[in-house]
Amino acid sequence: FVSDFVYTSHQISDGTVPMGTLPSAYGADQTLAVTLEDTSAKVILSLYYTVFEQANVITRRAVLTNESQEPLVIRRMMSMMVDLPDLKFDLYTLDGGWIKEAHLHRRPVEYGMMTNSSTTGASSNRHNPAFMLATSTATEDHGHVYGFNLIYSGNHASYIEKSGRDIVRVAVGLNPHCFEWSLGQGESFETPEAVMTFSSRGFNGMSHNMHYFVNEHIVRGNWKKRERPILINSWEAFYFDFDDGKLVQLAKKAKELGIELFVLDDGWFGERNHDQAGLGDYTVNKKKFPRGLKAFADQLRDLGLDFGLWVEPEMVNPDSDLYREHPEYAVGHPTKKPVKGRNQLVLDLCQKAVRDYIVDKVGAILDEAKVSYVKWDMNRHIGEGYSIALKRQGEFYHRYILGLYEVLSRIFRDRPGILLESCSSGGNRFDLGMLCFSPQIWSSDNTDPIARLKIQAGLSYFYPLSSMGAHVSQSPHQQTLRATPLSTRFNVACFGCLGYELDLKHLTPEEKKEITEQIAFYKQYRRVFQYGTFSRLKAEKENKVIWQCVNQNKTMALAGLFQTLANAAEGEERLSVKGLDAGVYSMRTRPQRLHLARFGGLLKHVSPVELNPDGFLLRQANRHYSLADCVEAYQCSAAALSFGIPLPNQFTGTGYNENIRMLGDFGSNLYIIEQLNVEGENDE
Repeated sequence: FVSDFVYTSHQISDGTVPMGTLPSAYGADQTLAVTLEDTSAKVILSLYYTVFEQANVITRRAVLTNESQEPLVIRRMMSMMVDLPDLKFDLYTLDGGWIKEAHLHRRPVEYGMMTNSSTTGASSNRHNPAFMLATSTATEDHGHVYGFNLIYSGNHASYIEKSGRDIVRVAVGLNPHCFEWSLGQGESFETPEAVMTFSSRGFNGMSHNMHYFVNEHIVRGNWKKRERPILINSWEAFYFDFDDGKLVQLAKKAKELGIELFVLDDGWFGERNHDQAGLGDYTVNKKKFPRGLKAFADQLRDLGLDFGLWVEPEMVNPDSDLYREHPEYAVGHPTKKPVKGRNQLVLDLCQKAVRDYIVDKVGAILDEAKVSYVKWDMNRHIGEGYSIALKRQGEFYHRYILGLYEVLSRIFRDRPGILLESCSSGGNRFDLGMLCFSPQIWSSDNTDPIARLKIQAGLSYFYPLSSMGAHVSQSPHQQTLRATPLSTRFNVACFGCLGYELDLKHLTPEEKKEITEQIAFYKQYRRVFQYGTFSRLKAEKENKVIWQCVNQNKTMALAGLFQTLANAAEGEERLSVKGLDAGVYSMRTRPQRLHLARFGGLLKHVSPVELNPDGFLLRQANRHYSLADCVEAYQCSAAALSFGIPLPNQFTGTGYNENIRMLGDFGSNLYIIEQLNVEGENDE
C-alpha cells in the first residue's frame, strides 16, 4: 500500500498517443508523456498529458506497468489529479434518474470530500461523469469555470476535496467500488482518459470548449459534423402492438410530412409481444412481418425513407431461445438466484462466446435489412458483478465495458455508413465513451418538452446539441400526463436531433399542416441547430428559459423563449441575443398555430351563437381551423439585440389579437435573427 514514484524521463510528441484498450480523443496538438518509476518496486507509471489547443482542453491518463516478477494488485487508480487554489468554488453536477436525467445541482465546496460517482455498471442517469467547479459569482457569461469529464461508460468516481490549507484537490477516474486488477510481469493497465477545460467567460464559455472538443475530437467517422436525419420512431405510437401493415401506414404518413428516416423500435423479433420475452433472439417475428424484415425495409425505401432498427444486444430474457440454450451466457453468481430488472438479465460481455454471438447476430440482421440507423438500447443496471469467465471478479465491471467497446467496434467499424444512436433507458449512459461510437445519444425517455428543458439544458453544459436525440410526442405526455402545445414540443426538440414519436393517423388536418411546417423549418436551419454555437441566456423571470444557437459566421441566430407556468398580468419582457457580429439585423418569430381547443369555453364569448365547447361543431372547427399566434418582426442593431429587445405584452385576460403573445402555461416562441447590413456598415 506504499508507493513512491519518482521522475525518470519525459517525451513530447505531436498529436495523440493512441490507447490500447479504451476509446480516446484524437487529433490533438501535442502529448507530453512523463515516465516515473517506483523507488523500490519494478513498477513504471506513465502519465500522458494531451493538449487540444483550439478546444482549450487538456486530457490526462495513466498507464501502470509491472516489470516485477511478483504480481501487482491495483485497487484504485485514477485518471487524473489536479490541485486548484480555493476560489470559493461551487460544485455543479448532473444528477437524476429515469425520466429525470441530467438535472443541474449546485452545492458549495467546503472542507472535506465530495464524491460524484456511479456504481450501476454504467456511467448512469444518477450521476453523470461530467461536473464543474465555478466561482460562487460565476454566471452563464462571466466568471471562472473549470469543466471535467471522463471518456468512459462504466462505473466512475470523482473526488473534490478542500484541505485545511485551502487547496481544492480534484481526482477523476474509475470507481474503486468492487474493483481489483492484477498485473503479472510485463503487463500494463491503462486508465480511461480524463478531460479538463477552463473558461473565464462563465458557463457558456466552458460549454463552448466542451462542445467543440466533442464535435472535433470525440465523434468520428462518416457522421462527424454531418447533419442528422429527421426520424419517426414507432415506440410511443404502438409499443409492441403492431404489424407491418400498421407500420407501413405510419411510414406513408411520415413521408408526406417530410420525415426522412423510419425507426422500428422494440417488438420485431422472437416472441417479443411484451417485455417479458424475446430479448437475445434475432429471429424476425413472422406474425408481424410475414414477408420478412428485408421486404419491409425495401418497401420503406421505395417510399423514400431510410430504415432504422432498435436493438438491445446486451440483454436476455429468461423466456428466450438464447437463454434456454445458453443460460450460462447471463451475468449471475452460479449459486445464487439471478437478479432480474425489467424482466431481463444482462448478457456477460466478459465471455468471448457472448461477444461473438452478439456481433454475428446483430451484424447479420443489419446487413440483411440494409439498416442505415441503429438505436442501441440497454434497459437495466447491473445488479451482480460476476462472470464465470473471470478468475478475479474485481475485474468484472471494467472488463464488461471493455467487452462492450469491442462489440461496438466489431459491428460498426465495417459498417461506417450506419448512424448509431446509443440509449440506456434514455440517458443512463450519456458519456464521452459512447460518443466515440455513437454520434448521438437518446437524452431521455421523457419526451415532455417542459421536463426536457431541464434535461437538455443540463446535458448542454458538456455535450453539444448534435449529440442529443429529441422527439416530438403525443400530448398529454406518457411520462408526466402534462398537456403541452404542439408548437412547444417542436420548439424544444429542435434544439437537438429532431424526431417524432406518435401515431400520425390521429393528427388533425391542422396538426398535419403544423408538423409539415415544423419539418420544413428545421431542414432549413438544421445545421445551425445541430452545429451552431449554443448558449443558455439568463432569463429575467423565473418562469422563462431562453436558448440560442449562432451560426459559424456569427451573422444569424435562432433563439427559443420558453414559458413554464404563466403568471397573471405578466409584466414586460425583453429578449436578448448575444454573440453576433456588428451590423443591422431582422428579428422575427417563426409562425405557429393556436389550436381552438386550447381556448375551451372561452370561445362562446366571441361566437355569435352559443356553442358547446366540447360539442361536435367546435371539435370539427378545431380539426380544420386555427388562429395565428403573435407574429413579431423587428429591425435593430447587434448592440440592441445584446441589450434586449422589448417584446409585445402577453395575454392578460383582454382577449385575442395578432399583437398579443398567447403563451399561457408551457407556451413558447422561436425567433430567427439574420443580418441585413453589408460589411462595413456602422453598428449604431
